[in-house]
Amino acid sequence: MTTAPPPADTAARLTGLVRALRGHGLRIGPAETVDAAAVLDVLGLADREQMRAGLAAALLRSDTQRAAFDATFDLFFPLGVGTPEAVRADPPALPDDPRPPRPGRPDPLRDDLRERLAAALAADDRAAQARLAGEVVEALGRYGAGATPASDGWSAHQALGRLAPETLLARILAALREQATAPDLSDRVLADEIRRRIQDFRALVATEARRRVAELRGAERIAERAVAPTADRIDFLAAGRDQLAELRRTVHPLARKLATRLAARRRRAARGQIDLRRTLRRSLSTGGVPLRPAYRLRRPARPELVLLCDVSGSVAGFADFTMLLVQAMSEQFSKVRVFAFVNRTAEVTALLARGDADPARLAARILTEAKVMGHHGNSDYGSALGEFAERHLDAVGPRTSVLILGDARTNHRDPNLDALRRIAGRARRVHWLNPEQPALWPTGDSAAAAYAGVVEMHSCRNARRLGELIARLLPV
Repeated sequence: MTTAPPPADTAARLTGLVRALRGHGLRIGPAETVDAAAVLDVLGLADREQMRAGLAAALLRSDTQRAAFDATFDLFFPLGVGTPEAVRADPPALPDDPRPPRPGRPDPLRDDLRERLAAALAADDRAAQARLAGEVVEALGRYGAGATPASDGWSAHQALGRLAPETLLARILAALREQATAPDLSDRVLADEIRRRIQDFRALVATEARRRVAELRGAERIAERAVAPTADRIDFLAAGRDQLAELRRTVHPLARKLATRLAARRRRAARGQIDLRRTLRRSLSTGGVPLRPAYRLRRPARPELVLLCDVSGSVAGFADFTMLLVQAMSEQFSKVRVFAFVNRTAEVTALLARGDADPARLAARILTEAKVMGHHGNSDYGSALGEFAERHLDAVGPRTSVLILGDARTNHRDPNLDALRRIAGRARRVHWLNPEQPALWPTGDSAAAAYAGVVEMHSCRNARRLGELIARLLPV
């Protein structure tokens, strides 16, 4: 297979980097691109890390975008091209059979790499770790073996799976204690430090594998498929523990941005409509030309907001993030009340208002402290909506906007559309935010299509979409 040629010059590399970042949702315009070109002109290419920092300062708008930027930067401005120099100088003895050895069979190459990696991690030798990352990818991560050129490549997942660096923790910890080179720290703190070093090495291997594959497939293609999205573009239903923690860290910056937008909408709405009679009367002083329009001033009161959230199963992370976001924006509303449910409905406004509460455990606290489950733990939207309509309908009034959060999967139980109609008939507006994509709404036990016939239902799969919906849908 012919190797994809790298960009011909610095300008092509920079524009390729900008296009790839735009593909990941980063808003980079011509002005930022020109600034980035000026940064390269001033800093040059001699110091790669200084160049990375300068381009990040010119192109990024928040720290949450840095991870995607770094991974993409490594593709368009790689540290090297082709096989690493350390591997070329002392190539590993590759086995005749590229397939992983069977369990229990000795693997001298893997054992040698593990021994050297343990020593490099114990010494915290970053240069040695970088060299080993290249060797690990070359020796353990290659697949295809040239049989079908289109399938050739390098896999960080395969290389790390065969190397298993996490299993070195006990060996490194024992070596540090025996050599008396470890700082005077507890084993638990030192073990956390070793885990951090192992995680950094895993990132080096992933970067090296992406670089090697980008030379085969093209940097822009790999940037599109192999670079993790920014936190605000991660699907709620697919987010892991670390990604949800990253999302929670974006709550307050996003809340400030949305609060600013709502306040601006409120100021514009306060001007009201043009008062034609007063405008014509004013125009008499300018010969009939209406230079100074007069408006019917409004005095809009801040709206009330009610959240009705499914906190069961995989949608708990979506509800958790949205509740925290709305709580951070509570000053934009005259009243905010939050209700949670699995198959029973309970008000949890006080749990969110508790200042000492740990936001990372919000859903777990709701499940243990609020009566949101009956005799079983499965979602039952019909029962939950019915209980809300019977017991908590006084929370909804003509100034109230209701947001319902959930995937509308009823486990084949009665969806209770009448209860939803009662809520919609009493509220000013009702919007249903569904974390599933619309193609899945008519499938399985989902009653999304039926509920969408009663209230507006919107697909809300990530934090960026959630912010757009809240800024657009909520009244001022």
